[in-house]
Amino acid sequence: MEELNSSEESIMRILWDLGEGVVHDIIEKLPAPKPPYTTVSSVVRLLEKKGFIDHKAYGKTHVYFPTISKEEYARKSFSNLVKHYFEGSPKNIVSFIVQENALKPDEVDELKQLIDSYYTKS
Repeated sequence: MEELNSSEESIMRILWDLGEGVVHDIIEKLPAPKPPYTTVSSVVRLLEKKGFIDHKAYGKTHVYFPTISKEEYARKSFSNLVKHYFEGSPKNIVSFIVQENALKPDEVDELKQLIDSYYTKS
């Protein structure tokens, strides 16, 4: 699966939230300044070509919908992030987060409990 660029990801986020929509629905949800219809339509067609979305045709109107879930894309993107930036190591990710002061002490405790509960179930 290919990674999405920022424009593609913005449109996918909207379609994941909407479930389905026409190009005008997508434009309506984009922040100002709104891109031209043709620009959004081009990105939508590219997403369809890449297999991220599909459409149902009602006459000349195309209603687009995701063919991949947000969770599935997040899982694949996270795996790529771990592989390419953290040498495939979950420990390296946690170390990075701790070094960046991105965890509060109570969150560390919650993570410890989550890990403990996961391993005591097995």
